[in-house]
Parts: sequence; structure tokens; C-alpha cells
Amino acid sequence: MRLFPGVSLLAALLTGVTVLAPASPAGARERPAAHCAGQDRLRVPGAEHQQSVCLDDLTTAGLAGTPYTDTADQAGLAALGTRNPSGVPGVQIDGYFPDDSRLNATHGWAHDAQFVIRLPDHWNGGLVVTGAPGTRRQYSTDALISDQVLSRGYAYAATDKGNTGPDFFTDGRGPGDAVAEWNRRVTELTRAAKKAARQRYGRAPERTYMTGISNGGYLTRWQLENRPELYDGGVDWEGVLWTTRGPSLLTSLPVTVARSLGQASDEDLIGAGFAPGSRFLWPYHEKAYWGLTQKIFRAEFDTSYDPACPGATAGGTVEQIFAPCASDAAYDYASRPASVHRAVAKVALTGRIGKPLITLHGDLDTLLPIATDSDVYARMVDGRGRAPHRYYTVRGGTHTDGLYDTHPDRLRPILPCYRSAFEALTRWVEDGTEPPADRTIGRPTHGDVVNSCALEG
Repeated sequence: MRLFPGVSLLAALLTGVTVLAPASPAGARERPAAHCAGQDRLRVPGAEHQQSVCLDDLTTAGLAGTPYTDTADQAGLAALGTRNPSGVPGVQIDGYFPDDSRLNATHGWAHDAQFVIRLPDHWNGGLVVTGAPGTRRQYSTDALISDQVLSRGYAYAATDKGNTGPDFFTDGRGPGDAVAEWNRRVTELTRAAKKAARQRYGRAPERTYMTGISNGGYLTRWQLENRPELYDGGVDWEGVLWTTRGPSLLTSLPVTVARSLGQASDEDLIGAGFAPGSRFLWPYHEKAYWGLTQKIFRAEFDTSYDPACPGATAGGTVEQIFAPCASDAAYDYASRPASVHRAVAKVALTGRIGKPLITLHGDLDTLLPIATDSDVYARMVDGRGRAPHRYYTVRGGTHTDGLYDTHPDRLRPILPCYRSAFEALTRWVEDGTEPPADRTIGRPTHGDVVNSCALEG
């Protein structure tokens, strides 16, 4: 299914208004009692509610159409033709931690801080943790990340970050609190998942990796900077950069709103860091990303800027949700009150990572321009010099791989490069085999671009 130019599908996948598929027992058969023995004794520490099920297949191939995944919330993240492994039996635990917000309606719980933990029967002793990208929920990276790592024997844990959807910024007592909660929820889940794995397997994970795409990439950076003792390394894919003085989304996106209103030129966007070669992607992002992203994050960190346009509103029409606020065209983060900068400081990155990290970023990312994001973060990490870091630019890569299907002659999916990077990380951590030096991964003109990517050569 192509994502452009239709907006109805985008509304579902970006705003979190998808409806979870009803239960279909035939699609997720429970295995015999001997296989499931003991699953009810598993307890996720700190969880307010949980339910466990023992399944023939924990991957999306086995879970599609059941309550144990949500394929609609994964829409647009992967290219058509992506091959995923299947046939991984094990235990899945769904639940939520105590929280007072109610933005996540998955399972009919109307409760945030939802999580999923998957514990495969054949365990390799490792754990992979992630947080949802964008404003999506806990199943959003099942096809991107969960399927692959489960097939290799890793346990897997993912969180909705504690708030979801276009009104995520309504959570928290003050500016910046909603995003700050994302970091706390990942830490909470990591600790709990380690203990759940110990219960299931009789020993704690030997290796724990943090990873994610977009906001999940930001979470990876933050965890390795602030909670490095919990992890052995991480892979950051198109991570969002927040810095107290900038750059950030609040410094790069206002010009896009101005351009959509006829108040800025293409050259102004290029001057702000957007790649000249990404012009063909601008109409799509104008419809689906720029205005919405600017206003919801401005509403999160700068609540007083425009009371008449506080951000997307629950129950609003698709057009209202995606429409930019006209006042955002003139938004100037540098001149905003110190309170706004303090709000961003709550979640800002420093580059002071404490464990090995691999960063990937597409040179045609048109939501997070590489020049104002990962190029900057790589310099921040290099300036700190505390832990090993590799940085790979993916030629023809953009923010989500679903756009490859519309522009196969100009783009390349990043997912196969991400999978290669994860393999490289585990060899780096576990065997001491260093990954290739920082480099640009070219866009091949032949071969299976959707499913293969070499980090060097």
C-alpha cells in the first residue's frame, strides 16, 4: 500500500487513532500445556496489570489479526517486499505500569505506560529494548525490530513511552514532562524486563541492547548517556536531536511552515539544512509531517506561545490535526523565554554516551535533516570521547522506509542497513570485532535493495 498522496492512512498511523484488530484465536494458537507451564507465575516487577500468553509464533507472521500486535500502527515504517523471519514460539506478556494518563486505548485498557515483553523458548541470553517511534504505541516496531531479534534468540521489550497520539503533550504537570516521561518509562521497562527474563530462564540477561528509530533513536541516545549501566550498547536509527540551545525540531521546522504558507522559499529550507536532493519529498512532508510535528512539540515545550493554536486536539478532524498553526511560521526558539529552554533542557542530549553506539541516518531525511541532527550529534559524541561510536550516512535514505515504494528510483530503505548495524554492534560488544569506520553507505542500482545492505564495500 502506497502512502502518498493519500492522507487517510497517514492520519491513522501518525495520530494513533488506529483500532486494534479483534481477537482471532486461530491466528495465534496457544501451544500445549507443557510448553506453557509456569507462564502464569511470571510477574513483571512494578506492573499494575499484566496478562501472559504462550504462543506458537511471537512474530508478526503469527500475530497478525490477533490482539498481540497491531499491524496498522506499523504502517509506513517498512518497504513493501521486506522479508521477516517467523516461527518463534514463546511467551508474550502485555501490561501497563502505574500512570495517570489515558491516551493509549490498546486492549481497551485506556491506560498509558503499556508495554510488551516477548520471551522466546530458545533464548540466546540477550535482551533488546526499544520505545515507540513518533507518537505510536508499543507494537509499532514489531516488524522492524522484534521479528528479527526474536529469530536470533533475544528477548524483546517495547514501551508506548507513557503517552501516545497527537495529544501526547497534554500529559505531565509542566512543559517538557511528557517527553521526559519517555526516558523514565524506558528505564523502568528495561529493569523490569531483565527481572522477567530471570524468572523465565533462571538467569539474568548476559547482554542488553537499546535501540530504536526516530523518537526511539532519541531514547537510545538518552539511555546510553544517562543509564549506561543498564546496557551493553545501542543502535540509533534516525534519532531525534534535542539540545538546549538548538538545533532541534523547534529550530528546523518553523521555516517549513513558513514555506507552506508562502512566506519562505525553497532556498530558505536549504539554508536551514534540508538537503537540496530531497525536494521531491517536500510536498508529502508538507501534508503529513511538518506542520503537525512543529505544533505538537511546540505545545509540549512552549505552552504560552499561541493559546489560540495549542496543538492537535483530541477528536479533531484529520484536516485539523495535520494543519499547521500559522503562527509557527514565525516561531523563533532562540528568542523564547528562559522557561522554554529549561523545558527542553529536561530532555536534552549531551553526546556523553557510556556504551558503544552505532548511528544511522539517511541523507534525504526530510523531517530530521541530517545536517542539523545526526551530523551534529556525531560531533557531540566525538567531543566527549567517552565511548566508541560509529556513524553511517545512508545515501538515499529518508525518515521512514515506506516512501521507498513511491520513489524506488531515488530512495533506498534503511532497514537492511539497520539490521547489518545491529549485527555489527553485537560482534563489537561480544567478540571485540570493530565495525567499519564512519562512512557513507551508497545507494545500489541493482540487487535486493529492500533486504540487503553491506556496511562496507
